[in-house]
Amino acid sequence: MVRHSRAAVISRLTRYWLSPLPAPLERWRRGPWRPGAFPSGLRSTALTSRLGMWLGLAFAVCFVTGLLSHLIQHPPGWFWWPSRPIRLYQVTQGLHVITGLASAPLLVAKLWSVYPRLFTWPPARTVGHAAERGAVAALVAASLFQVVSGILNIFQTYALMPFFFTAAHHWVAWLLIGAMLIHLGTRRLRSERMSPDRRRLLLGVGAAAGLITLFTAGQTVRPLAPIALLAPRRPNEGPQGLPVNKTATAAGVAAAIHDPAYRMIVAGPTGELSFDLAALNALPQHTAILPITCVEGWSSTATWTGVRLRDLVALAGADPEHAVAEVESLQAGGRYRVSTVASEHVRDPLTLIALRLRGDLLHADHGYPARLIAPNRPGVLQTKWVGRITVREES
Repeated sequence: MVRHSRAAVISRLTRYWLSPLPAPLERWRRGPWRPGAFPSGLRSTALTSRLGMWLGLAFAVCFVTGLLSHLIQHPPGWFWWPSRPIRLYQVTQGLHVITGLASAPLLVAKLWSVYPRLFTWPPARTVGHAAERGAVAALVAASLFQVVSGILNIFQTYALMPFFFTAAHHWVAWLLIGAMLIHLGTRRLRSERMSPDRRRLLLGVGAAAGLITLFTAGQTVRPLAPIALLAPRRPNEGPQGLPVNKTATAAGVAAAIHDPAYRMIVAGPTGELSFDLAALNALPQHTAILPITCVEGWSSTATWTGVRLRDLVALAGADPEHAVAEVESLQAGGRYRVSTVASEHVRDPLTLIALRLRGDLLHADHGYPARLIAPNRPGVLQTKWVGRITVREES
C-alpha cells in the first residue's frame, strides 16, 4: 500500500512538473521577445560551451581561493592556517583577485552568447521549464554580483555597496557555485567545429582576459609592477614606499598615537606589563623581511624591525609554544580592531610587534607607534596602532 502511495505521489508531481502553462498573449511579445530581435550569426552552442568552460574554471579558482581567505579571516574551530611558507597567502589572494578580474570579459562574452535564450517565447512552457529558467536567472544574478562587487572592493568603492562586502561576497559565492554545478549537470560541452569568425571572437575574449591579467598582476607580482596599468594599487607607492588602505586620521587615532602617555599593555597569566616606547625599544630587536598582503589583491614586501611577539608573550608569563594572543588597536571601533594570533604565528620568530619600517620609525599611516606584522596573514589581520596584547594559553 505504501509503495503504491509513493508511486502515486511521484506520478502527480511529475505531471505537475511537466504540465503546460497558459500561453501568454501574442501582443505581449515585444522588445527582446520579438522574432528576429537577435540577428547576430556569431552565436553558437559550441561558442557558448567553450566560454562556459573558461568561465567555470575561473569561477572555481576564485571560489577556492576566496573561501580560503574567508576561513583565514573568520576561522572556525576546526580550521588551521600555518605561518609558513610566508608568501602562501600572497599567492592565493593574488590569484583570487587576478582571476576574478580576468573573469569579467569572459562573463560579458558568455552572457552575450546566451542572451537570446533568456528571451525565448513563451517565457515558460511548463512548471519545470519555469523552474529551470529561474535557476539560470539566479546563476546570472550571482555571477554579476560577484564580479561587480569584487571590482568595487578592490577599488575600495564601498559607498556603492550598502552591505558588508566580505559576508555578502562569501554567501553569494556559495549560491553561485551551487547554481553553476546544477547548470553544468544539465549541459554538455559542444565539440563541433566553429567558424573562423567565431574562433576569432573566442580568441579576442581570451586575449582581453589575458591582458587584464597582465596589466593587474603587477600589484602582486613585483616584476610586473611597471606595467600594472589597470591595478588600483602600486606596490611601491605610499608612505615609506608601501601602500596604505586606512590612514591614522580615518581610523581616528591621530591624537592617541602621539600622546606622550602612550603605553602598550601586555596582559598574561602573571598580570599586566606596561611598556612605553623607550621600554619597547630597549627590548631585543629583530628584523624580518615579510610581505603585507591585502584582500584587495595588492601586496608588497618590506623590512620590518621590532620585538618578537613570542618574547612579549614569555614576559607575560605564558609559554610561546602554546599561547594565543589578542592584539588590540587604539581604534575605538571597527570590525578588525582586534586580531587573534594563533599559536602557530605566536611562536614563529618572524612574528613581530614592529616599531620600524625599512629602518625608520613607522609612519603614522603604517601603524606608529607599533603594529603587528606576521608571516602568511591577510593585511586586515596585521593590526596597526597596537595598544594592548592579551595572552592566554591554549587548553
